[in-house]
Amino acid sequence: MLYQIYEVQRAWLAGASAAASIGAEWLANPRNPLGYTGFGPAISSAMEVFSHAAAPRTKPAFGIRTVESGGKTRDVIEADVLHRPFGNLKRFTHAGLPADAPKLLIVAPMSGHYATLLRGTVERMLENAEVYITDWADAKLVPMAEGSFDLDDYIDYVISFLEHIGPGTHVMAVCQPSVPAFAATAVMNEDRHPCRPATLTMMGGPIDTRQAPTEVNDMATTRPLAWFRQNLIQTVPVQYPGGGRRVYPGFLQLAGFMSMNLGNHMMSHYAMFKHLVVGDGESAEATKIFYDEYLAVCDMTAEFYLQTVNAVFKEFLLPRGLLTHRGRKVDAGAITDTAILCIEGERDDISGVGQTRAALDITPNLPDARKQYHLATGVGHYGIFNGSKWRSQIAPIAERWMADHARGRLQAVA
Repeated sequence: MLYQIYEVQRAWLAGASAAASIGAEWLANPRNPLGYTGFGPAISSAMEVFSHAAAPRTKPAFGIRTVESGGKTRDVIEADVLHRPFGNLKRFTHAGLPADAPKLLIVAPMSGHYATLLRGTVERMLENAEVYITDWADAKLVPMAEGSFDLDDYIDYVISFLEHIGPGTHVMAVCQPSVPAFAATAVMNEDRHPCRPATLTMMGGPIDTRQAPTEVNDMATTRPLAWFRQNLIQTVPVQYPGGGRRVYPGFLQLAGFMSMNLGNHMMSHYAMFKHLVVGDGESAEATKIFYDEYLAVCDMTAEFYLQTVNAVFKEFLLPRGLLTHRGRKVDAGAITDTAILCIEGERDDISGVGQTRAALDITPNLPDARKQYHLATGVGHYGIFNGSKWRSQIAPIAERWMADHARGRLQAVA
């Protein structure tokens, strides 16, 4: 019932947003004398802020048209190279890359936001690598006939994507997918799979959430799994292709994230209002661009969400050596030649410091020379994979790690 109520509210807000947008344009029209009064610009700016915040949003485009590489501006080629019901494999490349450029699979979170949240991650790594990314589907758009999708399926998708890309591929997992990416790496190492990752970089990932637990972790440990099933799982309305599917709706996840930093979000919109009042459209546009991405959300399947909550945040199965894939134990000790880089943000309030680094402790058979840890000072969760510090400080570390371990890994495969 909650999903239907949300749909009614969304329809109402869409109309209110359109009306506010028209009103803002009318007041800002240079032919309108009210626009020259003391209150005209303020009311127009307030209506524009409301219109933007309340506007309905669909899946954003990556929109990466060019990239700077080798001192030149290169046109970017974007393509879906593998289609699957619950997510496609997308590739980005450009003519400036050498024939032996590294191949990088970025595993995006399936956590309420689209893979486009990692646009900045893709854009920076694309400068020197052929980049692939998991473009997960909105669960409400996947027909029931396609079946279910859980944590085991997620791991299978990662493995199949690596098989499609081929041997020597590097993997970068951002936040939540660190666990399934690690599991896929362990399974493929144990099988001596020729397409096992050359390197695995995990950034802000919940490998062991017993370390420095955050508010997100506390919520999972203090409530029974039944609470999540009863309060967060909803049924997709019949007007969507996935009508009848049980999901954790994106709008509920967004509400949770917004509530964690509500004051900051309110101040950001107030700052946008002040920029608009004084005619600083450039600063206001930067805020709009951020929220266009942040407010675009999608649903995830109930089975994937509940299994992840239980396995990762309640039972800590991976660091305890109890995680299984298709009934088979995920043996972290089987990882012997995939070099692992763990990156954490000093100010991360979602994945606490030490949660990602734990991956280095549970891989006893991986030589120390193939392990590295980096703590990004002064960086929060999103700053690990986006923004100026990501581009100038963190990404070069990942690139060097990939370069240092590519040759030895390829020789091992051969």
